[in-house]
Amino acid sequence: MISKQFLRIDSSILRPLIALVVMSVALAFASESFATADNLFNVMRQVSVNLCISVGMTLVILTGGIDLSVGSILALSGAVAAGLIKSGISIEGANLHIGFTFFGVVVVALVIGGALGWFNGQMVTRFKVPPFIATLGMLTIARGLTMLYTNGHPITGLGESFEYLGTGWFCGVPMPVLVAALVVVLFALFMRKSPWGRYIYAIGGNERATRLSGIDVKRVKCFVYTVAGVLSAVAALIVTARLDSAQPNAGTGYELDSIAAVVIGGTSLNGGKGSVWGTVVGALIIGVLNNGLVLLNVSPFWQQVIKGLVILLAVVMDRMNAKDQQ
Repeated sequence: MISKQFLRIDSSILRPLIALVVMSVALAFASESFATADNLFNVMRQVSVNLCISVGMTLVILTGGIDLSVGSILALSGAVAAGLIKSGISIEGANLHIGFTFFGVVVVALVIGGALGWFNGQMVTRFKVPPFIATLGMLTIARGLTMLYTNGHPITGLGESFEYLGTGWFCGVPMPVLVAALVVVLFALFMRKSPWGRYIYAIGGNERATRLSGIDVKRVKCFVYTVAGVLSAVAALIVTARLDSAQPNAGTGYELDSIAAVVIGGTSLNGGKGSVWGTVVGALIIGVLNNGLVLLNVSPFWQQVIKGLVILLAVVMDRMNAKDQQ
């Protein structure tokens, strides 16, 4: 049975939660299309992708790090998954062809995402590369590998069984929403109930003290970057299945939306403070904002300006809160 503590709303979530409610009510009055069932389901599908990525980003930022490579990892994982489910692997010299089932493709995509995330973690912990630089390098590497794998062309026609993950319904709920909900619940429990969750908060709060207390800081940091990579691959599977194609430029700008969702949800960029539930609220704010601007026929150029201002406002509020606490 889920405890009351698990469902308890942290005070840092209240302000973004109020902002979400006010924004939703305002958009419902401004556009007749906003509050319709079809549009709300559409918002939930869009949010589910960002939410999967943002949960991983939350863990990284809680340790005081950052991951700029999540969008490129998404692109590469999705491209490889699409290529394998459509064409498999052919070894001409051995006259051998290996086909992949849906579950086989899922495993391969998650392994690729996890491996790239683990590489980020190794760069940060073993070689002492700043997270910004390490993940910026991975952003370029993964994007380049995606272009090489796809030759710059989309991979389409992936079949109904794979497409179901992105467009199907289960018990009246879209599959992407169910996947995102499962990710949120699992990691909310993980952060609240497991020792590793406490270690992540401790590292962000005071890394030196955490190390002196006997916790393997390098191992925990490598773990959170690996998780971020795996969850980027989960998002890749949803995006690829929903579009029924893998686009070489998939995931462009997703790292910014995920960072925005985490910060707007109350997670401090300094680390040590925040929650998965706050990230859920932040992702909903980003999703509702994107959807509302489209419904109101706001120019795409102005949409970028408005989203940038929202992100800056969230960071300023984060810094002001940190200053007040000091």
